Amino acid sequence: MKKTSKLLALLLALVMALSLVACSNNGPFADPDSGSSDPAESKTAESNQPSQAPAESSDPASGEKYVVGICQLLPHTALNAATEGFKDALKEEFGDNVEIKEGNAGGDPANCTTIIDGYVADGVNLILANATPSLTAAASATDTIPILGTAVTNYGIALNLDTTEDKVLGGNISGTSDLAPLDQQAAMIQELFPEATNVGLLYCTAEPNSVYQIETIQGFLENMGYTCTRYGFNDVNDLAAVTQTAADNSDVIYIPTDNTAADNTSTIADVVIPAKVPVICGEEGICGGCGVATLSISYYEIGHIAGEMAAQILKGEKSVSEMPIGFDTTLDKKYNASICEQLGLTMPADYVAIEG
Repeated sequence: MKKTSKLLALLLALVMALSLVACSNNGPFADPDSGSSDPAESKTAESNQPSQAPAESSDPASGEKYVVGICQLLPHTALNAATEGFKDALKEEFGDNVEIKEGNAGGDPANCTTIIDGYVADGVNLILANATPSLTAAASATDTIPILGTAVTNYGIALNLDTTEDKVLGGNISGTSDLAPLDQQAAMIQELFPEATNVGLLYCTAEPNSVYQIETIQGFLENMGYTCTRYGFNDVNDLAAVTQTAADNSDVIYIPTDNTAADNTSTIADVVIPAKVPVICGEEGICGGCGVATLSISYYEIGHIAGEMAAQILKGEKSVSEMPIGFDTTLDKKYNASICEQLGLTMPADYVAIEG
């Protein structure tokens, strides 16, 4: 009887043990919501869950922000137009994704250096140098940040290179030129004043690009039979006196794209208008202040072209080192209606009056 009781007790214990095993067949670390602890089955279930939406993409081409620094030599109609054209081109391309910093040197080249050094310290993405002193300051300040010039007549002259040809410069500098064809400007003098014999060439001797233009156009004019005399002034302090000498000895005066002349057209006008001596100018801004006629490029357009070049550089489409110097190929014959009236001159029908 004792043996039977022991046997029953053992059987009962075995049944209870089997029951406990059956109730815990998912294991101690199984997910209570999962029907299996098999890793393969778990992975399959995970892959069937709806995936999360991808994070919003930031496209560098459309979302990257750029900082561009502009250094303009002085406030003047032509240079202002170039700056506006440049800014418009950048805004058209990047909208609010470009920050434009502007500095105006007020005609003092030393201030160009201060402005450019500030841009270099700020780590701007690109520098626009408006006029030759701004370009030379930028070239001295950095050889890594891309530099574009505008309203620069000749880059070889401005940067003391071995060539005077405007082409691909290499390095970190390119830009646009404000040089109109000097042979065609000489032809304009011949067209308007065929009876003149003496042409005075008025320019600032401190501006290498002005010297270059005077040397070049003098050759064209002398080949046409004119007698040319150079009248160089050092700065604004002797401008009036030199202009008076030129007016006393010339039938017509020519002024190139000269920054000092552009900033002081009223001083020139106060001499040449009473003397009844007409002035042919290298660009529209100077002509609007003291001249009678010009064959001029559009400064807004050369600024806009520089802005288009800047956009290509910033987007990584082109390197500044491979970009040729850009030109505005559209030329307009323009005249100053007010001064022409004061001098009793009538311009040909294909000349357009300067507005403003």
